[in-house]
Amino acid sequence: MREYILLLPILFIFHDMEEIIGFGNFFKNNKSLFERYPRITKAYKTYSTEGMALGVYEEFIPFFGISLLAYYYPNRILCTIWFALMLSLAVHFAIHIALCIFIRKYIPSLITSIICLPVSILIIYKCIPVMKFDWLSLVVILVTAAFMMLNLKFAHWIMYQYNKKYIHDKIKSSVKGIKL
Repeated sequence: MREYILLLPILFIFHDMEEIIGFGNFFKNNKSLFERYPRITKAYKTYSTEGMALGVYEEFIPFFGISLLAYYYPNRILCTIWFALMLSLAVHFAIHIALCIFIRKYIPSLITSIICLPVSILIIYKCIPVMKFDWLSLVVILVTAAFMMLNLKFAHWIMYQYNKKYIHDKIKSSVKGIKL
């Protein structure tokens, strides 16, 4: 299992780079999505590339931190948390693919999701035989999944707060430059 541990942050960053690079132009060119799918696009109404990068960075911290800890100090709990993170990342890839099918449109993150989903499933498949699944493992996996859902909400909140300030400051500075 140890040979797969550091692939988690690599898959994460590979995938999220596509999101950071692509979402800015995607949202500019697909404003109708905000009206058609308000629940899906709610978190991205005040989008900026900088805000997205900040949110991705915040999400990256647990993926990278747990991977390093599990790699250098392998124990049952850390490896189970790592396994839960790999599961959550695989679900994340599947959600992106399903979202593209649902809205019938390419969204940035599709290409890397298609590449990374089979890889993450293979890693999960290879790790299952060495995992010791019992009630403790199940609790750790469920708590980790709940934490990651809360962390995703927190990352979106950070993006919103940054974008609110960034957009406000940008508008404020452009208004200052207008001479009446």
